[in-house]
Amino acid sequence: MKKTDDMRAEYRREDLGKGVRGKHFAEFKKGSNLVLLTPELAKVFPTNEAVNAALTSLVSVARSVTGLSRRSTRTPHNKLAPRP
Repeated sequence: MKKTDDMRAEYRREDLGKGVRGKHFAEFKKGSNLVLLTPELAKVFPTNEAVNAALTSLVSVARSVTGLSRRSTRTPHNKLAPRP
């Protein structure tokens, strides 16, 4: 595969702005996950706090419905295989 340092004609270097090396390195080093939202969801959840609150609430509801706790190793009744 041929490597080249040339950019495509439709890209201009001045349109890209000045890059900052290591701009997100500190967050990456912490082990943060980056998740891209669809535009529709980004309108509903404009901040990372809003997303985290919604997901925390969803996990809480899911745990209460299944009856399993975070540390539970019990298999839910609806997941048990039928006995022969």
